Amino acid sequence: MFSLWSEFLRGLHQPEYVHVLLNPLPIYGLAMALLTLVLALVFRSRGAQGIALALAVVTAAAAWPVAYYGSAGYDRVYSMSDASAQQWLNWHAYLADRIVWAHYVAAALAAVTLAGLWRFPRWHRPALILTVVATLTAVSLGGFLAFVGGKIRHAEFRHDSPPAWAHTAPDGD
Repeated sequence: MFSLWSEFLRGLHQPEYVHVLLNPLPIYGLAMALLTLVLALVFRSRGAQGIALALAVVTAAAAWPVAYYGSAGYDRVYSMSDASAQQWLNWHAYLADRIVWAHYVAAALAAVTLAGLWRFPRWHRPALILTVVATLTAVSLGGFLAFVGGKIRHAEFRHDSPPAWAHTAPDGD
């Protein structure tokens, strides 16, 4: 038992492991927040809206450490991957640099909407709807990013090739 615990703790020093450990939060967590937010809107429950918004803030903001640790683990995963996996990794990194911003927007909108939920009742419904749209966008883009990322270490999921330009490392812009 102690050996497994020490192995787990050792894994926390590897950024690629932390990336894999955290990456469900902005995908599944934000999807659950979105479902909760839609139900809270339908049932017009301010308490449920507050919980859903808080969940959306936390899970959308979790995209930052996921992106950070993914970037930090890029070189190690690249070096242990075959040529096809390297192309998928390059595409995943390229997309991640762009998609992460949708999560930041969703987190910011959810935070602002949560802050004004009881304070600005006239604006809370349009703000909630805007937050739902931003959250849906982030979940959709994050799901696609995870789809691409899953092909890096799982050859059995590779039925097509990544884009032709993905043979080079992302430029980081």
